[in-house]
Amino acid sequence: MCGINGVTWNDPSLVEMMNWALKHRGPDDNGIYLDELVTLGHQRLSIIDLSSAGKQPMSNEDGNIWIIYNGEIYNFLEIRAELLEKKHEFTSSTDTEVIIHAYEEWGNCCVEKFNGMWAFAIYDKRKKQLLLSRDRFGVKPLYYFHSDKGLIFSSEIKCLLQHYLEKIPNDKIIFEYLAYGFLDHTRETFFKNIYRLMPGENLIYDLPTKSLKTERWYDLNERIKNNAEITEEHAAETIKELLSSSISYRLIADVPVGSCLSGGIDSSTIVYLMRKLEKNTNIKTFSLIFPGLIMDESCYINQVIKDTKIESYWTSPTIEDLMNDLYDIIWTQEEPFRSISIYGQYKVMELAHKKGMKVLLDGQGADELFAGYFIYYKYYLFQSLLSLHLMEAWKALHAAPNLKDIVVFPLVTILSQTALGKNIINMIWLTKSRFLKDSNDIHLSNPFSERGFDLNKALYSDLIGYSIPQLLRYEDKNSMRWSIESRVPFLDYRLVEFVLSLPPNYKIHGGITKYILRKAIRGLVSNKIVDRKDKIGFATPDKDWLTSEKFVNLFKEIIESNSFASRKYWDKQMISKIFQEHIGGIKDHSEYLWRIINLELWIRIFMEGLRNFDDFLLIGG
Repeated sequence: MCGINGVTWNDPSLVEMMNWALKHRGPDDNGIYLDELVTLGHQRLSIIDLSSAGKQPMSNEDGNIWIIYNGEIYNFLEIRAELLEKKHEFTSSTDTEVIIHAYEEWGNCCVEKFNGMWAFAIYDKRKKQLLLSRDRFGVKPLYYFHSDKGLIFSSEIKCLLQHYLEKIPNDKIIFEYLAYGFLDHTRETFFKNIYRLMPGENLIYDLPTKSLKTERWYDLNERIKNNAEITEEHAAETIKELLSSSISYRLIADVPVGSCLSGGIDSSTIVYLMRKLEKNTNIKTFSLIFPGLIMDESCYINQVIKDTKIESYWTSPTIEDLMNDLYDIIWTQEEPFRSISIYGQYKVMELAHKKGMKVLLDGQGADELFAGYFIYYKYYLFQSLLSLHLMEAWKALHAAPNLKDIVVFPLVTILSQTALGKNIINMIWLTKSRFLKDSNDIHLSNPFSERGFDLNKALYSDLIGYSIPQLLRYEDKNSMRWSIESRVPFLDYRLVEFVLSLPPNYKIHGGITKYILRKAIRGLVSNKIVDRKDKIGFATPDKDWLTSEKFVNLFKEIIESNSFASRKYWDKQMISKIFQEHIGGIKDHSEYLWRIINLELWIRIFMEGLRNFDDFLLIGG
């Protein structure tokens, strides 16, 4: 796990600065390769083959193929064995060298053989070409900027900014964030002209012509089969086998591997399986607890500790901690985020770092696979009604937490299928987000059109478009800020493809979410956890924090500043009104207020050069 940088010209001083900006991603070693066409930089976090043989940039035997790589190829030993049979020779025990020889053998198609997470750049000197690649679901990030001078790319946006690019906010992405809360759903970022390589994509850059093209090498939709005839027992057993295999792969490391542990079904399942696979290993877990608050999951965490005999650590951040870390987490995330709840994950990763960990497993992706969020009830309810499964619809209706949403949902869904309806929905949403200003010329994406009344389509949409991309961004940035490699076994492509092929009533059944996952892990995981009906995760007391005196004072100072009033993205008078409603307890506007404040602070930090927390209010005027 590392950080990578590159430019398509000879510029070692620039790449040294980019490397320095990425040091948190790889503090163990660094390196640069350059010739007249490229300069490649690398920061290494040593996980597999800790010796100097794993140093990057790395080349093949004759030096005509070079690689910089961030990630892990979990099945590299099988691929290595296949390549040895084809007479390839190896000088290290790394998965990095396996990628080089796989590229020699199979070209750009080598990525189709990999099971893992990655963002890498291969420089082929013979072809005078760069190949940039990103894994199937985008666990590892890769950003780029293309101009007449050439291509510049990196694991993080802040490294691209070392090139002194013109920093321009991307209005389209900003408005979609403010109106819908959308993030990381397109190639565009919050920085105009800075793009992300999309999940399952390759980028091929021709050095002589300075031209680039992208190609999708993985399409999840094409991999989903119809498993409607499979029995529950067979499906549950297959899920258990695939998940065990996925976790076994993700335990491969030359350093200790621990896990995040929230006490929910997903992270608990991971820990129970880790213990089953590593019977004599000391396993460390890291948790977030808030004793006495509704989101505290200590009783479930303690059950896992008791059953698996793990070594457990926990953290309980306060509003004072959040205020002290506010600048750093905005700087870490690089783009605005939907809520401050991700601060809990940030603190868990910090704790693991302090305890000397380098690798953690996490449960990201399970909710989108197995319909763990309560919002999925509405899709299943109406799908059951249309299929005349009336008892299932009735149970889903009783289990759904928000009846108001259930009533509005069918009208919005039907409207979204028409051109007129799409415009109406956008107007409704912009009215709901009535603090928006100057949005008439911004075309907003339609979040509903591709889902219909289909649960599996909603899950697919969240996996590739709306939920998982932003959650993986949070995960990567929070973990790598503390030099932690985070591995996500629920997003093993074999498991994803199988589960999405199952019928919807295997995900929600009898009013119970994650139905088939619960069936698969029963007997392995404590019934106390398997039978949980609530959904918390690494939640933080957002509402308490956002109504605290410290935050209210920060809001007030920002909203009353001259710079805030000058922004084209909102109406200051409207913001002041909803702020007064919020602090007066008339209506909870915490979600909208955070988006606005987060965006304002992001502008001050990345566009206007804010350097530290003490300067938060100085730039605002």
